[in-house]
Amino acid sequence: MTTKTNKSFTKRLKVSKNGKIKARGAGRNHFRAKESRRAQLASNRDVVFNISNKDKARFL
Repeated sequence: MTTKTNKSFTKRLKVSKNGKIKARGAGRNHFRAKESRRAQLASNRDVVFNISNKDKARFL
């Protein structure tokens, strides 16, 4: 019997073409108008999510 995919977890992740797992960075859900433009744009980058192959198979 195989395990089910954890849907709530997979919705937060993106798999790149080369198999890297990317996730949204923390602390980006509040109003950011007072930050510099550079800081606003830097926060839009995804964070590479380090996960073991065992956990990849389990969750994805």
